[in-house]
Amino acid sequence: MTVKFLRGSVLLLGLTALLSACNPPEVTNPPVDPPVDPPAPTYTCPVGATITPISGVQGSGAASLLVDKTVTVRGVVTREAQVGLGGFFVQDVTPDTDLKTSEGLFVFTADKPKAVKVGEVVEISGTVKEFFGATQLDSVTTVNSCGTTTLPTPSTLTYPLASADALESVEGMLVKVTTPMTVTNTFTLGRYGELGLSSGGRLFNPTNGNEAGGTVAKNMLRTLVLDDNDSKQNPASIPYLNADKTRRAGDTVTGLEGVMHYANNAFKLEPTKAPVFANSNPRTAGPKPVGGTLKVASANVLNYFTTLGSAGRGASNAEEFKRQKDKIVAELRALDADVITLMEIENNGETAMNDLVGALNAAEGKTVYASVKTGTVGTDAIRVAIIYRPDRVETVGGAQIDDNPAFNNARKPIAQTFRDLTGKGVFTVVANHFKSKGCGVAAGDELDKGQGCWNASRIGQAKALLAFADKLKVTDPDVLLMGDLNSYGEEDPIKALEAGNFESLNKRIPLEDRYSYQFDGLFGYLDHALASDGLKGQVTGITEWHVNSDEPVFLDYNTEFKTPEQIRDLYAPTPYRSSDHDPVVVGLNLKADSGTVVPVTVNATGPDTATVGQVYTITVTAGGITPTVGANRSPDSLTADWGDGGPVEGLFPVALVGTHIHTYKTPGTYTVKVTATRNSDKATAMTQFKVTVQAPANPNADKLVISQVYGGGGNGGATFKNDFVELFNAGKVAVNTAGKSVQYASSTGSFNYIFPLPSATIQPGGYYLIGMGSGGTDGTALPAQEASGTQNFSGSNGKVALANNTDPVTGKADTDLLDFVGYGSANEAEGSAAPGLGNATAALRAAKGCTDTNDNGKDFTAEAPAPRNSASAKNVCP
Repeated sequence: MTVKFLRGSVLLLGLTALLSACNPPEVTNPPVDPPVDPPAPTYTCPVGATITPISGVQGSGAASLLVDKTVTVRGVVTREAQVGLGGFFVQDVTPDTDLKTSEGLFVFTADKPKAVKVGEVVEISGTVKEFFGATQLDSVTTVNSCGTTTLPTPSTLTYPLASADALESVEGMLVKVTTPMTVTNTFTLGRYGELGLSSGGRLFNPTNGNEAGGTVAKNMLRTLVLDDNDSKQNPASIPYLNADKTRRAGDTVTGLEGVMHYANNAFKLEPTKAPVFANSNPRTAGPKPVGGTLKVASANVLNYFTTLGSAGRGASNAEEFKRQKDKIVAELRALDADVITLMEIENNGETAMNDLVGALNAAEGKTVYASVKTGTVGTDAIRVAIIYRPDRVETVGGAQIDDNPAFNNARKPIAQTFRDLTGKGVFTVVANHFKSKGCGVAAGDELDKGQGCWNASRIGQAKALLAFADKLKVTDPDVLLMGDLNSYGEEDPIKALEAGNFESLNKRIPLEDRYSYQFDGLFGYLDHALASDGLKGQVTGITEWHVNSDEPVFLDYNTEFKTPEQIRDLYAPTPYRSSDHDPVVVGLNLKADSGTVVPVTVNATGPDTATVGQVYTITVTAGGITPTVGANRSPDSLTADWGDGGPVEGLFPVALVGTHIHTYKTPGTYTVKVTATRNSDKATAMTQFKVTVQAPANPNADKLVISQVYGGGGNGGATFKNDFVELFNAGKVAVNTAGKSVQYASSTGSFNYIFPLPSATIQPGGYYLIGMGSGGTDGTALPAQEASGTQNFSGSNGKVALANNTDPVTGKADTDLLDFVGYGSANEAEGSAAPGLGNATAALRAAKGCTDTNDNGKDFTAEAPAPRNSASAKNVCP
């Protein structure tokens, strides 16, 4: 058996398949009592051979008792799958009466296929093997044909299975599933041609609350994996798709027939006749109606990053980003909501947010959407955000951000109060994204105890959110909590919010429709809407639009693991599989409010680090205060305590959005506190964050740079047989290479080749030569190398990074970078890219390595390669 892996370096074993590995059924073998005279055989086998019954090979347990024994078996070929599975199936023509033993067997032929056909009776000699739990005949020496006969009647399977080991007794046999089955897992359909099926409808996570007494064990007994008679990855033609080029969870299939195979830790049905699916869960053009005069939605935008190739987050290149953007825009427009909270947008100030809003308005052909301005929020790579339609609602005050330390390992909630322009009702929406269930470094109380890892953190975040909501209710009692709480419907964090007098609106949705996410073939809702006591009576409806969780993952924007034809034909700029979470939509019919007190709000953001003696700039966003107008000072104020012992400073002018500066005198870590005060009622708001101030760099310190890059090694007409990277010490002190690395990426790719540098000392003006891979045999050998790697560089376009550690470089802004060179059509470079190269040209840093203006296009020229090593003459820079 071959264990299957997916991108991202995460081990995924075909999630439903894992469940089904333990899920055997109620099995009925063909009746043998009373005996019935068989039809006259049309085959004749040689006399005298010692035949081992297939049931004797299989035995009554999980493993054969004849492992590594050479046997001869006789059976009829029931499935010829040598092209796809590397073997064929046979079933004994004279079965025994023991229902605990299987009469079928897989014959593994690998790259030595045998000439057999379905219905042919054969005698096969080989060695019994257990291949990762699958009993099979291996190392086949002879296959003798006896003629043909009719196929055995398939054994009948009904679901749920009677026990966890029921399928052992039909391993390798023809079976017929009489129970209608529902698609519940499409995750590995595109990668391995597999579908996870279940009886009694789709499977739900037991902690979601869809069925009383639901357990993982019960789910396992309902599960079946339908394979495609092929073990190869990324099939060129994905099976079981309908006319819309999809196969949605919730679709159904009946009358399945095939051979029950065991592979990859799971029993899999290899069909002998084409399954016929019913499109029982068709796509819809938009969400179900929710009523009301306003609609508020929540949507996950699947790591919407304008910084491309960001260490596995978001699009890898411009092509993928356009595909992603078009799908996200299609989904958000189809929601037709007045306010939308967003999860998983890049936390890069307003850059990603502005890009998305711009794309939405471009698709509308006019300005329809605006965003709530917050700038960078917290330190996570992603943040939550809010967009709205100014023609339908107006903001009341500015955004409020919950700085509670409970959210230090998650995303900070963002709240915004709105007024309905038509009915004049006021409400506050809070965008949330709690800590994920992934375990990572979880320990102690944060380990998985049935609700995923980090549940203690999520409970703490729920309690902090309640405290935040209490503050928001001072402005207006109508508060709507929305977003990805990474908790299913009956888990502790949701119960904590309900205990705090918030109604889980999702529970108004019918049980069978109550889901927004699929994992391991189990459905549930992580995406929530909860209403305060004051608001719940004004809610007219709620729905989860199943535009993502029911769709196969191969329909998303990514281009990895797809053929050029699949990239072209399977993609569409539609909402379907625009994310992995379904959006949630809530309808509101707000009561008119009068006398709403506009809250005072303030948010401040700035870089995590500063340098002594250099200007440090922060951006402050405030609401509920009067800005300075011209020469007239505001009666309200903004102040900053920079945390370094100096006096509290007034920030002028008082502005709703503005930048302010400070210069630190000593190194250290300081807490910056910014306060907004409204003079009329003395209302205040404060925000804080930390900054680490560093000593200025020593101009005479070590300065290790990339001085030469060559990627044409070994190619036709190449100067040298190998690619190489040359390092140069442009500083005034010796540099040791221990712990550092040289990394390579294609012109648009991520840094997935990391070469750790061995410990060596490079003197000022000294060179260090690193040989790399070769594209052929042309060219001469490199001079003596200080180190050698294996990566083949592109001879024309690429990226090379010198890092201070061995972590994958995330891009030119990575704080661990020592130097970065993008050449040719590279999508990143210091300044402009260095020239494109060829088999007889390298990128050489000017002045023998001393020129460094942080602009590759100016610092490098394309010249004949001239590799230098530690023995070369030193060139100490001025």
